Amino acid sequence: MAPSELRRKLVFLFTIIGIVTLILIILPFIEGWLLQNIYSQFNLQVQPDDSIVKVLPNGKYGPPGQLSQTLLGLLVNLIKIIKIILLLAIVIACVRVVVNLIFGTALRNSAQNEIASLLKTIVSVIIYIVAFFIIFQTQYPNIPLAPLFTGSTILGIVVGLALQDTLGNLFSGVAIQADQSFQVGDTVIIGDRGFGEVESVSWRGVKIRTYQNKLLVISNSVIGKEIIEIAPRDNLNARIVRFNTIYSNSPAKVIQTVREVVRQVENVSPKRRPKVRIWNLGDNGIDWEVKYWVMDYRRFNDTDARIRERIWYAFQREGLDFAYPTRTIYTANQTDEADGFVETADEICERIINVSIFAPLSTEETQKIARNCRVRVFAQEEPIIRKGQKGQSMFIIHRGSVNVQIEEGGEVKTINHLSVGDFFGEMSLFTGEPRTADVVADAETKVIEIQPNILKPILEENPELARIISEIIEERRELLVEEDDEEGSAADPDSKSVLRSIRSFFGLK
Repeated sequence: MAPSELRRKLVFLFTIIGIVTLILIILPFIEGWLLQNIYSQFNLQVQPDDSIVKVLPNGKYGPPGQLSQTLLGLLVNLIKIIKIILLLAIVIACVRVVVNLIFGTALRNSAQNEIASLLKTIVSVIIYIVAFFIIFQTQYPNIPLAPLFTGSTILGIVVGLALQDTLGNLFSGVAIQADQSFQVGDTVIIGDRGFGEVESVSWRGVKIRTYQNKLLVISNSVIGKEIIEIAPRDNLNARIVRFNTIYSNSPAKVIQTVREVVRQVENVSPKRRPKVRIWNLGDNGIDWEVKYWVMDYRRFNDTDARIRERIWYAFQREGLDFAYPTRTIYTANQTDEADGFVETADEICERIINVSIFAPLSTEETQKIARNCRVRVFAQEEPIIRKGQKGQSMFIIHRGSVNVQIEEGGEVKTINHLSVGDFFGEMSLFTGEPRTADVVADAETKVIEIQPNILKPILEENPELARIISEIIEERRELLVEEDDEEGSAADPDSKSVLRSIRSFFGLK
């Protein structure tokens, strides 16, 4: 509770206490005035022994009439009832003041709001019941309370049996809140009843918002008997995704490949390294599991699906194979044409010919590059290269498109969009320079990857190519500088510098 709201409630309660106290002080005077009026109206007189008699016309005394006795009884009982109500009002106000002071200051954090509410209700009800009996006894001391307690015990048994489920929910709710096993915002899995995010916890039950956006309400008495799996909201919770490979794939290569793609998936915590391990040697192949830690457990379904997708694409790029059932009698060899990720040498050669950097190469040299390069496939939003990486290859977009991104002020900004036929990473291929930006697939994208070991024999046979390629690279850099309107001093081309870097990187004379 906010301090201002607590202060406002306290002022209101103290005002009520003051008003009720003032009425209690004035009430005896009002009672005396009303009694005097009744006495004078019916010629009544109070004797020294507090008995009331009627003064007769002859000066003698007689018993009061039935009407006067009824009026006196009604007045006295009315005054007593008013006193009981007013005294109870003071007790209620005082209890609320004390309870608000205690629970409003000692239990402020949100994790304890529910238990504070339950405790306030229980403590208040107990005090109200005890106060009522004490106040009632002060006003009616001659009425024995033992029969009332006996009757209330029987009534309590009847009410207790009728409210068995309600009381069970109440006490289970107190136990749940006292234990603090889960809180609002945590993800819970309750046996076979469902799972989702805890939305509220009350004296009656727990409300869970499922991932189909449905509201699941489970009573406290039921949830107290269930086995609950809890994923706290402010905790790194682990998940396991399973896949398999054939026995001929290298386990070391599988571990390295899968670990790298999992680390790049959104919502996977960078604080813990994903674990890729063999969990079974099956009939059809090696069964693997990936253990990773998720930052927001509410999105684990999407994260699991994205990890499976990235593993599939990584296997296509790295030539790894999923295990298939081996119970078939006849098998058919899969042709390259049936594989959507295998391109013909002519298609690759044609794509390379259209790249300006390789224009000086002969047809034979271009075909040699086409035979030795790799075609790699990336999923949508999957990073192809990262800024600062020490890559030594360049990429030509064969299918799809990519976004070139940099980080400015903590936000990711797209500075260029490349499509089919465009290329990137040429400086890393020819000079070994680290990557200067992130390149992320904008859709499912195929790229042709060219590595230094493919170009080195070509440049060694024809050293003049290094000079021509360096000039083409500088022309491209000048064009990019003009388009981006950057400072000339920061990226002024130096053809001799690029040529020296190429010769040094490839070990040319």
